[in-house]
Amino acid sequence: MSDPEETFYTEERWQNWLDRVDDQDLDPEEEDSARLLLNLQNDTAIAVAKILAAFDDGRLDEDAAVEEIAGVRDVVLAEVEMDDEETTMLIDGVQTSLVPVFYAAEEYVVGGTPEEGTVPEYVDAAADAEAAEDVDAALGYLVQAGTLIVDGAELPMEVVEDLEYGLVSEWVNGLDSLQTALADPEVVEEDDD
Repeated sequence: MSDPEETFYTEERWQNWLDRVDDQDLDPEEEDSARLLLNLQNDTAIAVAKILAAFDDGRLDEDAAVEEIAGVRDVVLAEVEMDDEETTMLIDGVQTSLVPVFYAAEEYVVGGTPEEGTVPEYVDAAADAEAAEDVDAALGYLVQAGTLIVDGAELPMEVVEDLEYGLVSEWVNGLDSLQTALADPEVVEEDDD
């Protein structure tokens, strides 16, 4: 525990992103708007990846890692109200995508990875659970997939492309951000246009 004061994410950082989003005239069909929302999502996933790296390196113990993840989750998943209802809905979509990122990170720290199953198998099981309207089971399967991703397994793009739009596809989008963040945990520049 050489640096107990390491800061992984702050309310100010999240608010800076929200202010930037609020200043934009967002159109999800437009590349710049889509990139801004993806950067917002990826920036959060990078913070989670850095917490996991600190845990794996022994800079954070289990309790501290869970506390840090919960702190980021509480900031990012807090209710957001923007002036524009469509912008609020877009931010809500980013928040939804990040839900399994937080739970997978916590599960990885506390419980590790499942003994059986692969990322594609868990994603398929999540899609089946969503089709059966069992959203909790779907999330649970994706949390297990997420722990495997944290442990180095790949989320194959063909699995992602085969998903029908819904909660599972949004959640898998978040796991894709986590996978990217784990591979290259560099900070997304807030002023990057």
